Amino acid sequence: MARTYEVRTYGCQMNVHDSERLTGLLEDAGYAAAPAGEQADVVVFNTCAVRENADNKLYGNLSHLAPVKAANPGMQIAVGGCLAQKDRSTITQKAPYVDVVFGTHNIGSLPVLLERARVQEEAQVEILESLDVFPSTLPTKRESAYAAWVSISVGCNNTCTFCIVPALRGKEKDRRPGDVLAEVRALVAEGVTEVTLLGQNVNAYGVEFGDRQAFSKLLRACGEIEGLERVRFTSPHPAEFTDDVIEAMAETPTVMPSLHMPLQSGSDRMLKAMRRSYRSSKYLGIIERVRAAMPDAAITTDIIVGFPGETEEDFLETLRVVRESRFSSAFTFQYSKRPGTPAATLDEQVPPDVVKDRYGRLVALVNEIAEEENKRIVGRTLELMVSEGEGRKDAATLRLSGRAPDNRLVHFNPEGADGVRPGDMVTVQVTYGAPHHLVADGPVLAVRRTRSGDAWERRNAAPATPAGVGLGMPSIGVPAPLPDAPACR
Repeated sequence: MARTYEVRTYGCQMNVHDSERLTGLLEDAGYAAAPAGEQADVVVFNTCAVRENADNKLYGNLSHLAPVKAANPGMQIAVGGCLAQKDRSTITQKAPYVDVVFGTHNIGSLPVLLERARVQEEAQVEILESLDVFPSTLPTKRESAYAAWVSISVGCNNTCTFCIVPALRGKEKDRRPGDVLAEVRALVAEGVTEVTLLGQNVNAYGVEFGDRQAFSKLLRACGEIEGLERVRFTSPHPAEFTDDVIEAMAETPTVMPSLHMPLQSGSDRMLKAMRRSYRSSKYLGIIERVRAAMPDAAITTDIIVGFPGETEEDFLETLRVVRESRFSSAFTFQYSKRPGTPAATLDEQVPPDVVKDRYGRLVALVNEIAEEENKRIVGRTLELMVSEGEGRKDAATLRLSGRAPDNRLVHFNPEGADGVRPGDMVTVQVTYGAPHHLVADGPVLAVRRTRSGDAWERRNAAPATPAGVGLGMPSIGVPAPLPDAPACR
């Protein structure tokens, strides 16, 4: 029987997409996914290093597996991702029962490292300082049939003082446009109708081959692919957000009216301390131009509270920008020190009780505005892409869930939608707006069965088979929902 595996993922969308590659690599090497409730022969941790408790979470989870491994000598544990890139041999010192440690630049080495550790009976630690192969050329196993991440770049050229990502993922490396479009076409041929273009700094795409308008051209080119219905992207940097991108979004029907653009702070003084190369006026100007071109666009963001030196006046500036921006939602974070970042050594660290108070006030304002914005949508008719596994209470409420064009989550009454499948499209009328979702409790107005629904049905009807596909042609899938894990920006 094939050895079984489990991949546990922490952090941003980049990590989620990397885990799709890790599962593809393992299945390509003959491993099989462990059945639900059964202990896997190989457990892989794909780690994040952005938050302060990332280390504690990893070592706590590893310690829980120590007695399991002691009772099952053939079991293997591997640790990869950003924390592995940062801590390297420290992991095997703190957890000597770990078999493999690999970094962000050599995820393709995992099957070889596992076999080497098994044969040599000693831990294998392999951390590369730069990419040996662009990750999108690796086998990929995606989780479902209607939507997919498509990586257009890796790494970041910015030097934000709070962020450790550039040190762990390296300088920006861009894929050639033809390679990106070939992957999108391959996905569409398998039934995918939504793609999300993914990059650490997605709108800087083209810097490596010297084309400042490469990203807007890529959006327009995606819009010409027959069968592709929805295009999204994450996450852009405000400093590099140009009008040609806004024009491409507005003029390309398949580019959805949704934008996740990190703010981090509304205080110009804090933005300077963070080395964010824009100021609040520029940020608000981008939002104004986006809404002028796409009045119904939903804009989401990331915000850090309690950055070193933040005063009450700085925080009030953040609240001001939040009020003016009218975000449909925001990922909010309390600042935490990350060793290896410039901000970790800054003076004037804000007391935890002050950070907690400001965080609570920010979250209250974000939720208040989000609820007001969602209530404005009550009565509108929306076409939703039916999703899988996004409505945690669907079983109790007897509803299904889907995503609107602007990416808002809508829970809907399935009356009139018999046989609807994930990936199919339904038209509903919104009856209720809450801070984090919409509800459509009337009967479904229309159902459009799609190639994505067909692909979902085929996948779930067919017996499980290894899904890794080489030569940069990944199998189909959907980005897993990440309500608390925006891209590292």
